[in-house]
Order: sequence, then structure tokens, then C-alpha cells
Amino acid sequence: RPSNSSNSAAVMGTAVQPVNSRSASAGSGAVRPPAFRFAALLLRIPQYSNPWRTRAAGSGAAFGLRGRRRASSTGRRAIIPPVHAMVMSPELSVVIPLLDEAPNVDALHAELTETLDAWSRAYEMVFVDDGSTDGTFERLARLQASDPRMRVVRLRRCFGQTAAFSAGFAAARGRLIATADGDLQNDLREIPRMVDKLEEGFDIVCGWRKARRDPWISRRLVSAVANRLISRVTGVRLRDYGCSLKVFRAEVVKSLRLYGEMHRFIPAIASEQGVRIAEVVVNHRPRRHGRSKYGLSRTPHVILDLVTVKFLLSYSTRPLQIFGLVGLAMGAAGAAITAWLAYIRLFEGQDIGGRPLLLFGILLLFTGMQLVTLGLLAELQVRTYHESQDKPTYHVREVLAPPSAAAPAARRG
Repeated sequence: RPSNSSNSAAVMGTAVQPVNSRSASAGSGAVRPPAFRFAALLLRIPQYSNPWRTRAAGSGAAFGLRGRRRASSTGRRAIIPPVHAMVMSPELSVVIPLLDEAPNVDALHAELTETLDAWSRAYEMVFVDDGSTDGTFERLARLQASDPRMRVVRLRRCFGQTAAFSAGFAAARGRLIATADGDLQNDLREIPRMVDKLEEGFDIVCGWRKARRDPWISRRLVSAVANRLISRVTGVRLRDYGCSLKVFRAEVVKSLRLYGEMHRFIPAIASEQGVRIAEVVVNHRPRRHGRSKYGLSRTPHVILDLVTVKFLLSYSTRPLQIFGLVGLAMGAAGAAITAWLAYIRLFEGQDIGGRPLLLFGILLLFTGMQLVTLGLLAELQVRTYHESQDKPTYHVREVLAPPSAAAPAARRG
């Protein structure tokens, strides 16, 4: 409230200069109103402090960062994150799973670094240690300590190459993702050329080891038969499904859920999204150190995974069409058998009680009904799966719309 001297100065026409509240309270001993003192008391309590400043400070502390404070135009002090906190995402992430490949780690890192440094684009290396026991992780940790572009993911045990690839895909930050084996048989110098091929309009570029340096019977012959079988069943024609040297767009592989040993079927599984796939000839080298983890023992696993992939590609959203068709066929055969037996029993008087064909016809009838019922239950499960998680049954490549239609959406976002 203004004092009497201020009122008299205003009456006499003397200009009254505004004074700082802090200097006024200290110098003149002015008494602040109760409401003002209550607001000042609240501001001194931590939970009533500026929430914007608290969140900014908390976010920096969560990442172990110490920001600088700068006075803004409104008088508040804004927290500016340090330069190293604003790191741009790499353009390419190279994912390499490793299992007991300690002798190859140093050479693998050196070749990959030399190749991508000459490529002159932002990149990162993601090495996944799949439960190695020969010192692979220790070598990776030593290299990562001196290379900020290198990231190491260590799994608790050996989960398999498919799980290692999935862990690498989840950790990758690049717009593009390249994969390779850790045995140095894949020529990593092919990656820039495969990226150039991808940028021609493809979503996946697969390597083809045309001059493969592996044993003929145990590796090359079995692989050739498997490639023909997989291409025939899935409809995705590739000459070398087993080559790990591939380049993907990140949005393609990050949306996939891989189980079992399905890493070799990634192009076939991704074909459900309508991706464009290319295949290029790549250099293949003999193994320098260690021994191969693959052999004829994996053939049954590949066949079973192929059956799963075929079902997922063809009937994952319409299971009744496979169970129902088989059930109808079996039911029709059982109905025909029982109808013929009923005819000869009623009109010809023959005894059918001791014929095995009667039991076979009844078995076909009941099995057909069970398959149709199983298909209906599977349809309910599929609809529950998609609708409960709001999963679409389609994949959009791009949307073209006039600016007037995109502006309201941008304002709402």
C-alpha cells in the first residue's frame, strides 16, 4: 500500500521512480502483503517449485548429464544439455552376432572400421555376444572402450543366432541395418555396394555367395536343395537364403518377431509386408579361425521352421481356410463311405457291422467336424489377437495427400 509520502509526491506532481522489491524491503523496511509472503513461502518448498525446471533437471540427471543454465527472456533459467547429449542417429547400423569367435574379433573390427570410414557416412557397429565362453566378450569390451561407434550387447547365455539378431535389431539406431556373420567369411567390404543397391528403391538386399568356399556335401549341396525348397514353398525366389550378409530398411526388420531359427527366413517373412527384394553376388572367403556352428543336424529344424513360415504367410489371418478345407474333405469322404454302407445294408441286406470300412468312415466324419471346429476357434483367436492390440492386417508403404488434408492432422499432433 503506498505511503503518505508517495501520495503527497503524486499530488505535488513529482515523478515517483519504481524501486526493486528486494532493495525496498531491505532498505526501506516495507512490509509485504500476507498473500505475497504466502506465495514466496510456497516457492521455497521443493514440491511447489517450477515443474518445468524440475523435469529438465531430472531428465539430465537420469542420463548422468550436467547441463548449463541460461537466463531466458522471461527471467527463468533454462537448462541447456551438453553437446554430447544431442548425438545424431547413425545412418547405418551393422549387426553382427558372435559365439566363441575370439580369434576373429580384432580383425573383424578392423575390417569393418576401415570399410565404413572410407564410406564417409555416419554408422555404428552392434556386436551381440551370444553367450561366448572363449573370451569374446572381453575382447569386445576392450575395443568398445576406445571406439564410441561400437556397441556391445551381451546375452546371459546362448539363445541362438535368431535371438542374437533380434537383440541386435532392437539395439540398432540406424535408418538402415546390415547383418553379417562373425567368422570373417562374409566380405564386409560389400556393404557399401549393397547399400547403394538398396537405395535404388529396394527394402531388402540379400547376398548371394556364388563362389562359396565351403565343403561340397555337408554345406553346399544341402544348402542348394534347401534354397530351392524354400523358394518353392514361400514364393520368394532367392539363390542363397543362408547368407547372413544382408541390408534392410530398419522399419522392415524392427517390426518382425523372430523365433526358433527363422533368421534365414527374414526375406520370406518380410514379403508379407510387400517389400521389394534384390539379390547381389558377394565375395565369400574360407574360414580363418575356429569351426562352423552349422551342419546336417540343423536340417530337420529348417524343415519345421519352413512349415511354420508357410502357415504364417498363407493362413495367419484366415486359419479356417486351411483347417476348414481339410475338415470338409475328410467329412465328405466319411459321409460318402457311410452312405454307401447304409445303402447296401438297407437295400441289399448285407451285414456291415464287422467291416473296418464302417469305423473308418465314422472316423473321417468326426475328424472332419473337429477340424472345422478347430478352424473356427483359430479364427476367433486371430481376431482377438489383432483387435486387442489394434494390429492392422495390412502394411502401408506411403500416403500421398494434399497439404490441406495434412495440416489439421499436424495441428492435432
